[in-house]
Amino acid sequence: MAALTAVVERYAERDSVLHRADARAKVPAAIAYIFAITSTREGDWLTLLLLAVPVVLGAFVSKLGPWFVLRRTFLALPFVLAALPLLFTREGETIFTVPLVGWTASREGAEAVLTILARSWVAVGVAALLVSTTSIVDILRALRWFRVPGLLVATVFFAYRYFYVIGEEAQRMLRARDARSAQIPGYRAGRSIRWRAGVAGHMVGSLFVRSLERSERVYAAMQARGYHGEHRFLESPAFPASEGVVAVLLVLYGVSLQVIARLA
Repeated sequence: MAALTAVVERYAERDSVLHRADARAKVPAAIAYIFAITSTREGDWLTLLLLAVPVVLGAFVSKLGPWFVLRRTFLALPFVLAALPLLFTREGETIFTVPLVGWTASREGAEAVLTILARSWVAVGVAALLVSTTSIVDILRALRWFRVPGLLVATVFFAYRYFYVIGEEAQRMLRARDARSAQIPGYRAGRSIRWRAGVAGHMVGSLFVRSLERSERVYAAMQARGYHGEHRFLESPAFPASEGVVAVLLVLYGVSLQVIARLA
């Protein structure tokens, strides 16, 4: 688990102004700013561009670089694929027609899809900055400081750790498979695609069973060490007022852009 944790959390261990900022300021500011982003009206490209400015500045301040954040924003592509039918279902001015099937794309539909893409891109950029500059323990500690129910915090923590359990078990199974397989140069191992699909299906099923059994062993060990359903965190230091002011200003910036866009 340590190796997988290092891959995901290695960026959170760097040193920068944004890394050193208190999670109790970053977490609510990021959530509120994402809500401001998702409130942007369709086709309001100027507002979306201005909302993206703090994300770019944050990438520079955190020393991660804009390309790092840009690569992480590709996680927004599934949202765009889910919204793609709007291109053909939204009524409006026709842009083109797909031959054979007769689907008609409208300008209003294209505007809706592009707006969803831009919203998702900027919002994922904010989330990527938060996760890349804050450890999961600090995020959960901040949530508990804001009186988020302990059961919810524990659920998030276990879901996060369970991801590593599955990953580690998958690595073990792949190593075991490679150790039992011999490859002859110039000879293709395995059989048909159907046979390979069956093997992959058995491996996936075995993976979930093995990871579930291991998670039960981990939970039993936690209970033996005194775990009673709630995570214990060290006492949080005094909340830095200056960082709270910066967080409030960031939220006010996002809200002001939305108010101005609607009054214009």
